[in-house]
Amino acid sequence: MSVIASDVNTQEGRTEVKNTTCYMCACRCGIRVTLRDGEVRYIQGNPEHPLNKGVICAKGASGIMKQYSPARLTKPLKRREGSERGAGDFEAISWDEAFGIMEERLAEIRKTDPKKFALFTGRDQMQALTGMFAKQFGTPNYAAHGGFCSVNMAAGMIYTIGGSFWEFGGPDLERSKLFVMIGTAEDHHSNPMKIAISKFKRDGGKFISINPVRTGYSAIADEWIPIKPGTDGALLLALINEIIKQGLYDRDFLTQYSNSAQLVNMDENSSEYGMFVRAEVPEEEGCFDPQNKLWWDRQLNRAVVTHTDGCDPRLLGSFMLEDGTPVKPAFQLLIDQVKEYTPDWAAGITGIPAETIRRLAYEMGVTARDQKIELPIAWTDVWGKEHETVTGSPVAFHAMRGLAAHSNGFHSIRALSILMSMLGTIDTPGGFRHKAPFPRPIPPCAKTPKGPEGVQPETPLAGMPLGWPADPDDLFVDDKGGPVRIDKAFSWEHPLSVHGLMHNVITNAWRGDPYPIDTLLIFMANMAWNSSMNTAEVRKMLNDKNEDGGYKIPYIIVCDAFQSEMTAFADLILPDTTYLERHDVMSMLDRPISEFDGPVDSVRIPVVPPKGECKPFQEVLIEMGSRLKLPAFTKDDGSRKFRDYPDFVINYETEPGSGIGFLAGWRGKGGEKFMKGEANPNQWQMYEKNNCVYQYHLPKSYQYMRNWNKGYLQWAKEHRLTRYDEPILIHIYSEVLQQFRLAAQGKTQGKQPPEHLRKRVETYFTPLPYYFEPLESQVTDKQKYPLNALTQRPMAMYHSWDSQNAWLRQIHTYNYLYMSPVLGQQQGFEDGDWVWAESMWGKVKAKCRFSEAVEPGTVWTWNAIGKAAGAWGLTPEANESKQGFLLNHVISEELPPSDDGDHVSNSDPVTGQAGWYDVRVRVYKAEVGDEGEEGVSFPQFDNYPTVPGQDLSMRKSWLGYFAGKGKK
Repeated sequence: MSVIASDVNTQEGRTEVKNTTCYMCACRCGIRVTLRDGEVRYIQGNPEHPLNKGVICAKGASGIMKQYSPARLTKPLKRREGSERGAGDFEAISWDEAFGIMEERLAEIRKTDPKKFALFTGRDQMQALTGMFAKQFGTPNYAAHGGFCSVNMAAGMIYTIGGSFWEFGGPDLERSKLFVMIGTAEDHHSNPMKIAISKFKRDGGKFISINPVRTGYSAIADEWIPIKPGTDGALLLALINEIIKQGLYDRDFLTQYSNSAQLVNMDENSSEYGMFVRAEVPEEEGCFDPQNKLWWDRQLNRAVVTHTDGCDPRLLGSFMLEDGTPVKPAFQLLIDQVKEYTPDWAAGITGIPAETIRRLAYEMGVTARDQKIELPIAWTDVWGKEHETVTGSPVAFHAMRGLAAHSNGFHSIRALSILMSMLGTIDTPGGFRHKAPFPRPIPPCAKTPKGPEGVQPETPLAGMPLGWPADPDDLFVDDKGGPVRIDKAFSWEHPLSVHGLMHNVITNAWRGDPYPIDTLLIFMANMAWNSSMNTAEVRKMLNDKNEDGGYKIPYIIVCDAFQSEMTAFADLILPDTTYLERHDVMSMLDRPISEFDGPVDSVRIPVVPPKGECKPFQEVLIEMGSRLKLPAFTKDDGSRKFRDYPDFVINYETEPGSGIGFLAGWRGKGGEKFMKGEANPNQWQMYEKNNCVYQYHLPKSYQYMRNWNKGYLQWAKEHRLTRYDEPILIHIYSEVLQQFRLAAQGKTQGKQPPEHLRKRVETYFTPLPYYFEPLESQVTDKQKYPLNALTQRPMAMYHSWDSQNAWLRQIHTYNYLYMSPVLGQQQGFEDGDWVWAESMWGKVKAKCRFSEAVEPGTVWTWNAIGKAAGAWGLTPEANESKQGFLLNHVISEELPPSDDGDHVSNSDPVTGQAGWYDVRVRVYKAEVGDEGEEGVSFPQFDNYPTVPGQDLSMRKSWLGYFAGKGKK
């Protein structure tokens, strides 16, 4: 490792400053780490990093406390023979023994039935590697955190505009005039968003926040509009209706760049009902949108092929083709769909006054229409038309998990995407802008296997573990329409579950539905605590046994850097490194840190050696891939291909001779190439010398309108970001969804849903968004449980990893249940009292805190601050376990039995997104005192003992340590 900023000797010792990439959260900022005599002394932002430009938050600055946490795991551990899962009784073993255990077990599974091995990962940043390992092993049972985080955001937007918020796109606040943020907590995109909002406000922009809770970003909004959770779709549909009614939509943008003018078959007796009519019907791959649809030309008064020169298509009306087929433009169908969604209707659902909704629609529409931005950038569209300028509508949106984590979230996000498109804000100045490798075709090309024949012993999976279905024939189901995956992703229960359903894995495996598994490997996911719905019951499932005395989930491997609630349930623990101890990549094959103006990827360089016997999970996968002789990890003779993870990153290619690997920068033998090129043995060193970042700036003419920009699409195809340079039209109307609906109606010849799911698919797979009440709310007694209950992550912490941080604990030592003071007045308790929050699934006891910054029908708390006693290296009496609490105990991963089945996931029926924010509760005073209940939170759990290798001496006076008086 080279020293970047300085390397000096002082009286206090040798001081070094090294650059790397932060991983306090998914923001992945650039940092500079100061070491003294090899120990971390402080962490600061790197001002030369393009993402955070030197800005650092509490999480990043306190990373030292993560490095020296008493929760650190430092040795491989095996559950002691005769001990019970959950007891936390382990013995230290060597890595050779740990690898031997895994090799023997996994080799047998791969030889007999690969799907009996399941690999599910939490907030890891290397899903391209973990997914590749699963594919090479041959198991379909792989997914990352997205299914319980924001899969609705990804799927809803990518199936509509070809890109999404977060890594793959965002608001262009540099040029925007009006910024509307919906359902976004304060840690999403953290530092870059803070930088952008502060400049936006200084430049005179107006910031509107629509959220049930006013914290974080919302606290500095010019206007806060509280909304009832789960009703965002109603608001967005009403805004669409009102913008249409006021004539404020961008007609030119819609006709040219979306499928709004394309004609839809309206013959209800036709097998093509609801599908676009085509000039010709060739075999379509389903990975791009052939330009063979029809418009109705107003001059010729007949159907013509889309984008015919001189054509002026109609967006409104009903027409008849020469063969007698009735048709309507897609936009007319949108008008028909939303005409009942008036502001008055939405007001009764959302709690937002109708006049506010009308004003919002007017403000958005007028700002987009009258404050156009025109940049002197010439570009050429895919139809060959040359443009002298790029024009933008300066209305920007941002939304995340608060909008996504509802069982109706997919259609809400489809509605948001359509609203943005109607205003002409897609990849334009001042609106939403894509980030490489997006935009991609709708849907993207990756596909899973089509059936159980894709899973074969000692053979890689015949498709991707995760994919993007284009029609029912892309589903991963058996001959009876049943799921092949343990989480039931890509089945008729959740067809477009592009990120999997991690929140259902343990329940399904415990039940043996659709089949039992043998080995579950969990990486970086606290499934026995804050990453599970129905936490207490899931913990029982992890420990439950069959009649023969064997565990229902026979073997559990957990890889993490910290002792946690989850590690106690492991049979084998693999101690991971921290972000300061390992090599890592934020890859263009996965989740890069691209900017609006072009691709950006980055690396982590170790600044300190691994603690104890810790080993990066990346190295574990390389080792196991080599031992199991998986094709991608071995040579033709079966010998090991890669020395270690850094060697893998340098030398791996997506296919032989592609020149494409995990890193885009400094490719070629001398580092002279980018995106594609031969392996460069000095690639890591070149990143290290360049702030650990590679940034490519696209030509100005490629930086906007990328869905339809000829130059950009050809560049993207050349550099393998896409397979095709065809236009990516916005899908106002979704044929993908309509094809599933036709199958459910029995009008297609391909795969058919099981009879008990036909109504479900027909109901939820509408080609245009619609509003329905969240599924859990529909089956909840709302008189008994009148309140919505939410969690959100605080800006200073990221899941449970940071709530055990010695410095950050001083900011959030335990969590309250926040609520309107009106609720306390109604129920007879005071600010700070102990209260019960009870749902139909369970109850928790917590201290309450009154706040005017919360929608009156909502209660909320910080997520993951509450801990089980003794977890995370904390003392059994720590505030986090005695006064902190976890709202997950009142949430369920399944809905009550219904016509859809006895065990239906509490998730969006389209994508499988976990319905975290759909639970309803009642709140009442807890009788704590001399004769009443104990003044501690509920539920409480047995104390977790420390495990071999934990260093409790890290519970020290850090003030004295940093004054130079402490001892290591």
